[in-house]
Amino acid sequence: MSTTQAALEQALQSLAPSHLELLNESHMHAVPPGSESHFKLVIVSNEFEGLNAVKRHQAVYRTLGDLMQQIHALALHTYSPAEWQASGLAPDSPDCMGGSKGER
Repeated sequence: MSTTQAALEQALQSLAPSHLELLNESHMHAVPPGSESHFKLVIVSNEFEGLNAVKRHQAVYRTLGDLMQQIHALALHTYSPAEWQASGLAPDSPDCMGGSKGER
């Protein structure tokens, strides 16, 4: 596990997750080999109960604080325990389209 990934996972523990998956998806993007810039987060927490997606994402960003400056992209999949029990599956990440708009 990478240093960045470990730091992110440690910070996310403050949300008391009952399920936490943090996947480094940098290999799926046009980034240098070994890069730690693209992550997918699947997190289940009672903290998300009654919150809409925007409020849940804000809670994650607030929790990660300055660590957000170390990454380029974070795909968030936030669930309450009841939602996770009903689905138990986060969507797959899309294929990278490569580059930026200026490079197309």
